[in-house]
Amino acid sequence: MKLSISIKHIVATSILFATEIAIAYFHFSPFIRGFLGDVLVILLLYSFLKIFIKKHILKTAVSVLAFAYFVELLQFLKLAEKLNIKSEILLTIIGSVFDVWDLIAYTIGFILILLIEKISIKNENPKNISL
Repeated sequence: MKLSISIKHIVATSILFATEIAIAYFHFSPFIRGFLGDVLVILLLYSFLKIFIKKHILKTAVSVLAFAYFVELLQFLKLAEKLNIKSEILLTIIGSVFDVWDLIAYTIGFILILLIEKISIKNENPKNISL
């Protein structure tokens, strides 16, 4: 079995990860931190998985969206509170407050993935145009 690593997705993951850290560190506006950060985290998780998974765009994107929804469900069930998690880092990663807007942000991130991939595929395989 040959391991194929996508440099393009390593770069995207690195940029998205640095952006997420900057959003968390610099405490931008609530919209950027609370909404845009959630949109970008879907892109981050997807691009990370795509480093190793060459095919299956839709399956990978749906898996990332399902994972994000699952984490939000755990927030709805107040899992962090029930497990008495006090670590700020863990609370930042898994979250502690359910918000319907997070689900909307995750869905927007999912749609962006599909659009970006469609544009990327179209640019890689342009149609032959006769003049």
